[in-house]
Amino acid sequence: MNIDLNCDLGEGSAFDADLMPLITSANISCGAHAGDDASIRAALALAERHGVRVGAHPGFADREHFGRREMPVTPEQARDLCAAQIARLGPAARYVKAHGALYNMACRDAALARALTHLGLPLMGLPGSAMEAECESAGVRFIAEGFADRRYRDDGSLVPRSEAGAFVESPAQAVEQARSLIETRGVETLCVHGDNPEAVDFVRALRAALERAGFTIRAFALP
Repeated sequence: MNIDLNCDLGEGSAFDADLMPLITSANISCGAHAGDDASIRAALALAERHGVRVGAHPGFADREHFGRREMPVTPEQARDLCAAQIARLGPAARYVKAHGALYNMACRDAALARALTHLGLPLMGLPGSAMEAECESAGVRFIAEGFADRRYRDDGSLVPRSEAGAFVESPAQAVEQARSLIETRGVETLCVHGDNPEAVDFVRALRAALERAGFTIRAFALP
């Protein structure tokens, strides 16, 4: 069974160079919630060197809260702010994964999700979300994403970072969660976060455990 490993990079973490060889897709920050032209160029170069697929990772221009605070935005504004950020990556961007609060809002809000289907690229999001439904209606490729290092609520949403027990810290538990997400939710890609000191060891151990469990680490299919 194939599974993609994606990671949010170009956000100012010190571990991008160590993480890039371990993943198959990189969601590169487009300079709004984090990063700048120099970090974009560096992340693109790393991805090219290691044969990693590139996706755009646009978010709210709210650096104080790292793009994780929900903000009022119309569907048209969401589309335009994403389009402007995607343009900073140029033709290297093969798909879009919205960042933080914008991701969560678009997974809940059909109008926001519909606006993002007009970006001209496949969209990554939570299975069973408004984003998946709008992609299906618009004929846009949807990439079902699961989170290896985050806990889920019973309704399929993520436990907020502010709550106790929001993170999965054991690679073995992450593999079991991944298996369940793949088998029950049709997940094609697993997100691993790269913004903590243990990230590299966690991702390395997770990848090895997935391979021992019979998974082939491979980028998801795109047209």
